[in-house]
Amino acid sequence: MTESLETAALPPCPDDTLFTREALAVARGIGRLFARNDIWCLPEMPLRNGRRADLMGIDAKGRVVIVEIKVSRADLLGDAKWTEYLDHCDRFYWGLAPHLDRAVLETAAFLPDSCGIIVADGYDAEILRPAPSLPLATARRKVEVERLARTSLRRQVVACDPACATWGTREG
Repeated sequence: MTESLETAALPPCPDDTLFTREALAVARGIGRLFARNDIWCLPEMPLRNGRRADLMGIDAKGRVVIVEIKVSRADLLGDAKWTEYLDHCDRFYWGLAPHLDRAVLETAAFLPDSCGIIVADGYDAEILRPAPSLPLATARRKVEVERLARTSLRRQVVACDPACATWGTREG
């Protein structure tokens, strides 16, 4: 980890706040960890319940993984919606900035038997607690994988030809 956060190749932020930059750095580190483990994910994936997963991906066995990223204690403690992600994945992780105190995630309110913990910065990540596999129903997994694939393909096409952004159905 010899690069500085400022020199790391992070994607541009709509608002260049430290909070947003730090969340992007955590996402980047998790993306690197996942890539090494054959898990491929998309950021900001819309869910059918109206929520948006910070990272959603698929592992080599076709299991759906969601990561909720937190870079501040207030954001972690104030998140009352995170349990709504559990119905959309086989495994759920908290993706945390290294400076966050993880002790709160051991309390019953954070369902430690249902959630894994990943700590990440802009360069790498480490799984501190593996997420248990809580399998989705087969039909539900199929729907989630297809939605993820279509969203990924749409984003790729629009990146190559922005005129396509207004065609077809909305993302997610």
